[in-house]
Amino acid sequence: MRPIRSTQPIIAVVFYSTYGHIGALAEKVIEGAKSTGAIVKPYFIEETLPKEVLEKMYAGGSLNPKYPLATPEALKEADGIIIGAPTRYGRVPAQVSALFDQTGGLWATGGLVGKFVSMFTSTAGQHSGHETTITTTFPFFAHHGLVYVPIGYSNPLVGEIDSVQGGSPYGASTVAASDGHLQPTENDLAVAEHQGKYFSNFVATFVKGKTVA
Repeated sequence: MRPIRSTQPIIAVVFYSTYGHIGALAEKVIEGAKSTGAIVKPYFIEETLPKEVLEKMYAGGSLNPKYPLATPEALKEADGIIIGAPTRYGRVPAQVSALFDQTGGLWATGGLVGKFVSMFTSTAGQHSGHETTITTTFPFFAHHGLVYVPIGYSNPLVGEIDSVQGGSPYGASTVAASDGHLQPTENDLAVAEHQGKYFSNFVATFVKGKTVA
């Protein structure tokens, strides 16, 4: 007789935040995911810059993360992974790439094949990397056999144009400004919460299906 697998999906929310913008979105993503009854496991992506450099950047909170550090094993354990990262010239920063580079063992064994993934981001301006930061990460997803889950326009706030805000069909985002003085808007936070809920429900449907297959 086969062991009965829990129908609650394990959702890993894995993020890196330099100035707190991604951290703020991550908290809402976590909140949305938890509201579905999913088992939510938040992780912070390890900082690679030294303290001296971060101080010159007027940053440093990333050296004292609230959550455990992300590892390849944490990715393998999850049914679905939501990655949060700011943009660096239209792609994820080196800290995130460093985590990706640790997943060679998972690639070799197919440890992530068939799992689901989604992303959220933060950019300096309205026309920065709201979409490209996510789409330039697709090669990593493809090589691991990860299935990307976009939010589309499942929340009408994604298409809101009456104020400066983030968000795209690919996932939640926020506009931080080049000096970081802007904070996520109510709409940004609402879309982030929606993404956590939408993604977790999506993954739950698959997990429940596997239990009766």
